[in-house]
Amino acid sequence: MKILKSLFIIAFVVTILVPFSHAEDQKVRWKLAMTWGPTLHPFVDTVESMANMVETMSGGNFVIRIDASNKHKSPFGVFDMVKLGQYDMAHTASYYWKGKDVAFLPLTTMPFGMTTPEQYAWFYEGGGMALMQEVYGQHGMLSYPGGNTGNQMGGWFRKEINSLEDLKGLKMRIPGFAGQVLANLGVTVTNIPPGELYTSLERGTIDALEWVGPGMDIKMGFHKIAPYYYTGWHEPATELQFLVNQKAYDKLPEKYKEILKVAMKTASYDMYIENYHMSSEAWSSIKEDYPNIKIKTFPEEVISAMVDSNDALVVQYKNENPMFKKIIESQEAYMKKSREWTYISDYLYLKSISDAKK
Repeated sequence: MKILKSLFIIAFVVTILVPFSHAEDQKVRWKLAMTWGPTLHPFVDTVESMANMVETMSGGNFVIRIDASNKHKSPFGVFDMVKLGQYDMAHTASYYWKGKDVAFLPLTTMPFGMTTPEQYAWFYEGGGMALMQEVYGQHGMLSYPGGNTGNQMGGWFRKEINSLEDLKGLKMRIPGFAGQVLANLGVTVTNIPPGELYTSLERGTIDALEWVGPGMDIKMGFHKIAPYYYTGWHEPATELQFLVNQKAYDKLPEKYKEILKVAMKTASYDMYIENYHMSSEAWSSIKEDYPNIKIKTFPEEVISAMVDSNDALVVQYKNENPMFKKIIESQEAYMKKSREWTYISDYLYLKSISDAKK
């Protein structure tokens, strides 16, 4: 009887412990939905790189299948797909979800806000990650930085913008907080999925659009229709996001959780490097290869009005949304501190070199 009892205990212990001993070798199959189409580089490269790293580091046991927008058919539906568990992950941008909660807006970028190095420092060292998880946690999700474009250009316009009057009635594709800033100045603002941008501009559905920068924009062919290319103001540090279903994440072995986080962080910074390189390459030959493109900066009158509109909206949303207020005030405090170093380390360096070579 004692032998049988001992065998029963051993069998019970084995039944309980063996699954735990092999938990980190278990097979995990996830699905990821992108807001982007399959050819939108470097956004797609970032997702593929992340998935490849996860598979390699897990010894082939953790595999993430990627579905581009042409497969799942809902570029702006990925938030709900992950929230409802139809997909385990998504790659997108937080400012697309302003209709759900305006507190999502500053997690991508803000007009006249932080530069990319400043914003990355805020995310990882200045409390930004905790605030981002607080917002997404209300929807059963986690969010992680998903790649930065750096300072974006101000957009492609069919006609030159010489005054505030030129903005009134203009139809423009521009998402996020910047869209609301321009709407207050008389622009008719719309948000169009990436795959429909060229067609919308060509057909006259819109008069202007902003996308990213020369590395990505010129390949899209916008300059063939709208030759006025304006310098940026609205997205100084556009951070994409990996969204992760909280329940799916919680089921992962600890090793896989760390693998996933390392892969997302590495792929995200790789995208910043790749996109910066692409734009540097494109800009170096833009005048020679595309002489019809007219590089412009918005008039001081227009920039001043944008600043005033932006400041008024920030105050409005601070009063209306406590979480937005919490995030913005965190960003403002961090930018006030970090901008002094940015000025000394970058601006004065570039200025002194430029002055010396005059």
